[in-house]
Amino acid sequence: MLPLRHARFWKIADVLLLFTVFLAALMPAIWFWDDKVKILSWFDNADKLLHGVTFFVLAVWFAGQYRRPSYWRIAIGLMLFGCAIELCQLIVSYRMADWIDIGANTVGIILGFAVAMAGLGGWSLRIEDWYSARQTGPGID
Repeated sequence: MLPLRHARFWKIADVLLLFTVFLAALMPAIWFWDDKVKILSWFDNADKLLHGVTFFVLAVWFAGQYRRPSYWRIAIGLMLFGCAIELCQLIVSYRMADWIDIGANTVGIILGFAVAMAGLGGWSLRIEDWYSARQTGPGID
């Protein structure tokens, strides 16, 4: 992990984010999701797009908190997380597992880390520096 001043906060946020994604992936299709499916019905594989975007965001999120040498481990962890979601969807009767979703997840992860390596990685340090500068305010000379 990067030398973050508020590492505990980031770790709690990590767990909450992963838990939210997991719950959303296993949530039954209720009115909220039915409306989203109708809105995206013009796009044949809207589900794949949502998988790719979700895992893109996860990759960028974790790239903001860890050093570049750790990216490959995080990528493997996110791929395993995506596989676990699909396996859990096989178990529940109200969701359908689709192995192409794992491909969409992988594309999102690759694109997310590519963006991180292009300059977005370590964003959480910049957020902490910005926040710290706002708290201290301008110095008096």
